[in-house]
Amino acid sequence: MPVASPTLDTIRAIVAEHRHLEGPMLPILHAIQEAFGRIPAEAVPAIAEALNLGKAEVHGVVSFYHDFREAPAGRRVIKLCRAEACQAVGSEALSERVLARLGIDWHGTTADGAVTIEPVYCLGLCACGPAAMVDDTLIGRADAERVLAEAAA
Repeated sequence: MPVASPTLDTIRAIVAEHRHLEGPMLPILHAIQEAFGRIPAEAVPAIAEALNLGKAEVHGVVSFYHDFREAPAGRRVIKLCRAEACQAVGSEALSERVLARLGIDWHGTTADGAVTIEPVYCLGLCACGPAAMVDDTLIGRADAERVLAEAAA
């Protein structure tokens, strides 16, 4: 569960705890996101300095991996598969219905902070598409009502 506001001291402590690892950038980013629910902007220069990298390199990693967030997610996160196998069995229609019911677009969070919705490009349920995931719960042969009920939206 994320803690309150990020502080530079806390960020530096997390970086120091993980910088000895081989390939420390991803463990550091995961730890920071776990602590704050996002990667705060002030973490990028702190990580860059500690790992002797450019800020652009750190930002590039944060922006490349979709699971890293620069803004906090909603209390529940819905991920809808948009890969070809799920598209072939109705994921586009599922996405349109869920997005319309929530009144948000991709990567959006409802105004009450209850739900964030994200596209993904494979959940490993290709034989049971369209696939969705609500927090850590996978849903095969998903429909909008089932997805929204799981998210209690």
